[in-house]
Amino acid sequence: MKQLNTTAKITAVILCAAASIIIGICVGSVSVSPLHIFAAVKNAFFGAPLPEDVPQSEVSIIAGIRLPRVVLSFIVGAAFSVSGAAVQSVLRNPLASPFTLGTSSGASLGASLVIVTGFSLFGSFSTAAGGAVFAVLTMFMMISFARRLDRSLQSSTVVLTGMVLSLFISAVVNLLANFSDEKYRQLMKWQNGSFAGRGFGYSAVLLAVFAVCFIVFMIRSKELDLLTFGDEQAQSIGVNTARSKTVLLVLASVLSGTAVAFAGVIGFVDLIAPHVTRKIFGPRHKLLLPMTALVGGAFMTICDVAARTLTSPNELPVGVITSIIGAPFFAAVFFKRKR
Repeated sequence: MKQLNTTAKITAVILCAAASIIIGICVGSVSVSPLHIFAAVKNAFFGAPLPEDVPQSEVSIIAGIRLPRVVLSFIVGAAFSVSGAAVQSVLRNPLASPFTLGTSSGASLGASLVIVTGFSLFGSFSTAAGGAVFAVLTMFMMISFARRLDRSLQSSTVVLTGMVLSLFISAVVNLLANFSDEKYRQLMKWQNGSFAGRGFGYSAVLLAVFAVCFIVFMIRSKELDLLTFGDEQAQSIGVNTARSKTVLLVLASVLSGTAVAFAGVIGFVDLIAPHVTRKIFGPRHKLLLPMTALVGGAFMTICDVAARTLTSPNELPVGVITSIIGAPFFAAVFFKRKR
């Protein structure tokens, strides 16, 4: 009976994720019929003839604009959520996330430097490359500082070190923005998060990074399970907790930093999705991680739909939508823990 219940929950999450993708493609300033999606995709990518009831304009909307955006938003949401789930388990804190450890600030600094200096070694991927590199460097810096204070990398030490480093880097980014008048608008737009104008190339690169990190997380899912119970229990079974924490935190920073680099700073997804998924499926990471990816991807896709439709024809930064939802959620989790 329990297995049947779990299967039903998994099926429901998969259907919700699929529905979010369909909604993301169909809803916008111009509505598109769900029945036309498959025909438009076949025509755009495989040259299949269009049925008479599917206009060519819908093919351009579906395959050229909305599908790349929906695919990227779903992968970004999945990346944030999986990295958030890993960080929360490593630090045994449901309010922890890669953002609180400085990853997003590091990515913002790297991307801001690329935008301000006009660095273009990697073409259209230069901003993303700068953000990803600085996100990883920030995580290494944070771990190095935290290890000097506490060689066992206790959760409280890691979180406090990450928060201090994040605040410092955020101040540097703000200074950089204020001294770059002509680039200020571009910096602010990037930092608030957006999926507009992103092609399939961005999705392909991020999907490759996500696949590698996700596989490693799944291989180490037993370690994540043990770390959830605390350092002493994990060490008693033979886990080198300091080394495991370092590997898992760096891996989370690579994943979340790459997502930030491609989409901008979008908060609270890495907090909401893992927390909700744990409530539904429990703490076992073998199931938690893939379900978190689906929940986070669906949540991000729906938030992006809201961002581009609520004030149409103008578009809101998607980070505004996630913050409006996430801030009350964060407060509710915090006060529940206090009680």
